[in-house]
Amino acid sequence: MKSFINTYFKGDKYIWFVVVALFVVSLLVVYSSTGLIAFRYRGGDTMYYMIRHARFMILGLILIYTLHRIPYDIYFKSANFLYVGALILLGITLLVGVTENEATRWLKVPGLGFQFQTSDFAKFALIMFIAKQLSINQNSDHQLLEALDVMLWATLLVVVLILPENFSTAFLLFASVLVVMIIGRVNLKKLFRYISVISIIGIFLLVIAGSTNSVTRLNTWKNRVESFISNTEGDNYQADMAKIAVATGGFTGKGPGKSTQRNFLPQPYSDFIYAIIIEEYGLVGGVFVLFLYLLFFYRVGLIVKKSNRTFQAFLSIGLAISLLTQALMNMAVAVNLLPVTGQTLPFVSMGGTSIIFSAISFGIILSISRSIEEDEVNKLKTAQI
Repeated sequence: MKSFINTYFKGDKYIWFVVVALFVVSLLVVYSSTGLIAFRYRGGDTMYYMIRHARFMILGLILIYTLHRIPYDIYFKSANFLYVGALILLGITLLVGVTENEATRWLKVPGLGFQFQTSDFAKFALIMFIAKQLSINQNSDHQLLEALDVMLWATLLVVVLILPENFSTAFLLFASVLVVMIIGRVNLKKLFRYISVISIIGIFLLVIAGSTNSVTRLNTWKNRVESFISNTEGDNYQADMAKIAVATGGFTGKGPGKSTQRNFLPQPYSDFIYAIIIEEYGLVGGVFVLFLYLLFFYRVGLIVKKSNRTFQAFLSIGLAISLLTQALMNMAVAVNLLPVTGQTLPFVSMGGTSIIFSAISFGIILSISRSIEEDEVNKLKTAQI
């Protein structure tokens, strides 16, 4: 068995463990949390959503396995193309995208009946573009200083296109990219000078939009923040139901499939899936899921430490930061540490786009890990000759 795993599953084995563990957790909790919508929309067929979700999860595993066998160099060569493609898709989404829950975030693929959230693709493409820019300009402080302008404008274009319909995703992406830039040794004085100007302009525009009530999504976000700050029971139904789920979970939980709040929480299989995890598996289950994401991030840190190429390091840490911050925000919302945002739990929540692009990130990171391992083996063989 060990020989089989070492032969066919390359890269960091702990990250593979995280992937498999999240896969199992996702299947268990999604099956449990989709009972109500199955009775409401599928005549009680509780297996319908489970089977559909399982298909996406299996597709995700196939993507991870396939991508981890592909040399990571291809991502360097395609970074610019993917970035331009992301801008085009985001623009099309704003113009003719599919609107759900008062937000236009999805783009329907003609003839296939399939729709995906373009911001997920944009996150992946932007991080890859930033990683490439940082890597090709590392040898010169002057070049890195000039590249900062390109990276910031590239980031702002994506963020501005995402912001009208998805504030939390735009914020997380901007923050993640800034962290990668800082790791990439950009000029901090110039970076923070830019951030100060951007922040002032952004706050000014938000105040104007908020005072005129001209942006629906802005008003939704403002109401959520106000409800969170006031912390008055009944002001925020979603948060109240999540609190009940967390509070009744106790230390070991009610047991698999025994959640009651799944019948009251909006989207218990997606945005609030972590609350269901705690309700059914208790503090033990909640801490275990948190541990999986932290273990993943720690192992990526080791990959970065071993990297002998800058693009490897920047791409892997960028993707890891994006996944971790999204996971932490989802968990924080579920336990009422942050206002409701609508962020999914990566590779756990039900949702095709989220699963696919989380899988792509895992696959690329494992591809980089595999490349580093092969380099170490080749060096060892050379030293023995």
